[in-house]
Amino acid sequence: MTLSVAVISPVLLAPQATGWLTGALVNTALLAIAWVLPKKLLTPAGYLHAWVLGVIVWGGLGWRGYLVVMAYFLAGSAITRLGQQRKEEAGIAEGRSGVRGPENVWGSALAAAVCAIAIAVVGAAATPASQQLWLPLLALAYVSSLSTKLSDTTASEVGKAYGQHTFLITSLKPVPAGTEGAISLEGTLAGIGGSAVIALVGWGVRLINPWAIGLCLVAAFLATTLESLIGATLQPKFAWLTNEVVNGINTSIGAVLGLLLGLVFAQIG
Repeated sequence: MTLSVAVISPVLLAPQATGWLTGALVNTALLAIAWVLPKKLLTPAGYLHAWVLGVIVWGGLGWRGYLVVMAYFLAGSAITRLGQQRKEEAGIAEGRSGVRGPENVWGSALAAAVCAIAIAVVGAAATPASQQLWLPLLALAYVSSLSTKLSDTTASEVGKAYGQHTFLITSLKPVPAGTEGAISLEGTLAGIGGSAVIALVGWGVRLINPWAIGLCLVAAFLATTLESLIGATLQPKFAWLTNEVVNGINTSIGAVLGLLLGLVFAQIG
């Protein structure tokens, strides 16, 4: 089994200046439409930061990477609104009724943006041999980071809305839904499904091979589990460990694990 650069978009091999320009134009058009829609998904500042993120992703990965991050954003926004009334009554709903700000944009996708920049640099400056190894690995890391984030979002929101029994991950003692570090069977299963959605989109646009879907799921599950441990043990002790910072750590772990798992399989192949 080998990592094949043939499944990577040609734009990843030779990023063009037109890619960044196209990203800027597409983002401007889409966000202009979103701006005038009555139902807001982002704050005004959130739209600006999402524009920057979108340009970075398009510049590094082209439309394929852009579709993956859009799939995360749309699915994550929809999932956040599941059981909204029930979560609001319990006082555990997301702030601003799920409308995302800059902190949410980068907490969710900073790791993905770093992967996109790395892909652009490797595609422009590395030797063909280095490109053949690192471009597929970085694409896998990119998809894994967003698989991890949708897994976390889905597990959290479904657990808060529909979890019948919620336990603290460190002790398995029952705790109220919405407690940092809490897990539930319903949320865990939903989280696996969420990670699969992004992995399948990544495969569908040919950023990753079919077998890499499994690696994304493993990376997302492990990273989300570690995120719950951080939430249960470290987050209550340090004020700077906000949910957004923990999200950034979570997605970074997912990206690194995806890359390392891909590297191991590449060596085996």
